[in-house]
Amino acid sequence: MKSQSSLLPREDASMSFARLDDKILGALATAMIGDALGAPTEQRSIREIRELFGGRVEEFFEPPADSPYSKGRKAAQITDDSSQMLMLAQVFIDNDGEITARDVANMVLKWSENPAYFPHFAGPSTRRAVEALRNGADPETIGAEGRETTMGTSNGGAMRVAPAGLVHPGDVEGAVKAAAITCQPSHFTNVGVAGAGAIAAAVAVALRDNATMTEVVRAAREGARQGAIIGGANGRDSAGASVVARIDQAVAIAMTSNDLDEAVARIADSVGSGLHAAEAVPAAIGCFVAAGGDPWWTVVAAANIGDDTDTVACMAGSIAGAFSGFERVPQAKYQQVLAANDMDITEIAKNLTTIAASRTHN
Repeated sequence: MKSQSSLLPREDASMSFARLDDKILGALATAMIGDALGAPTEQRSIREIRELFGGRVEEFFEPPADSPYSKGRKAAQITDDSSQMLMLAQVFIDNDGEITARDVANMVLKWSENPAYFPHFAGPSTRRAVEALRNGADPETIGAEGRETTMGTSNGGAMRVAPAGLVHPGDVEGAVKAAAITCQPSHFTNVGVAGAGAIAAAVAVALRDNATMTEVVRAAREGARQGAIIGGANGRDSAGASVVARIDQAVAIAMTSNDLDEAVARIADSVGSGLHAAEAVPAAIGCFVAAGGDPWWTVVAAANIGDDTDTVACMAGSIAGAFSGFERVPQAKYQQVLAANDMDITEIAKNLTTIAASRTHN
């Protein structure tokens, strides 16, 4: 059964996609900025961040030497989050928008061959997946194996999933189904797919020319709901908090806080912003809402929320960038990230736009 947001009439003004190029580049750019901004604050509390960096982090810093994951990276360099996102985007491009679990597994294995990212950036589910895939495991089922509730329920599937939404503009159901495939080799559980489905669906709906924040939040909730069903029925039904319920909580906090700092602190205290998908994903949605969808302030909120900051900022940034478009992305920050990572993402964005545009009826 298609989601309600997938069934809106095509002639509705909210279903036009004249700005796909601007919005897709905005999503990728803001995700990278968020990832780089959150790299030095990762695994620290809000208080520790303020004390260590002299206040709220709004500039790129080199991760301190005691950073568990990002140590050794330079200021404005990206981490596992947006590096996997960009590689996944290329997989979608290479396969004209239709991917398989084997395609994703090959991407994860290729990513693991880069010593700049693996093994020190790999989370528990990704680390296990890499080892199993190297030993010949089936990429369609390995992400569902395991008995520990921490296996397959972390945010590794959600952190990279934005391209699944970018190639399905306005299509919640299509975005969630693609997100589920991306989770099969590593995060194929009700919680893992719910998290990925929420981000993919939110990004997909944010691509609409006149998308509202309400529509994006509803899409995230619906994506999480559908993702939990797919992951639980076809993968593994794991114990864990509801991603939908936590999204509701994070959004309520964002809407009832007096300012960005208060919202960030309350979300961190009540929802959490850690490795579990039911913390990081709702926190990302909450930061997006608290910042009013602005790309820069969304990633600032996420980079200062504490715990898994780079992942929360990458996910939140992909939604805010798709929502507001590249024209609202801080250009100086974007150029800093490109220079620090010696890359140009315009071709990736252009090719994703070609696929996305082929799926609209404008």
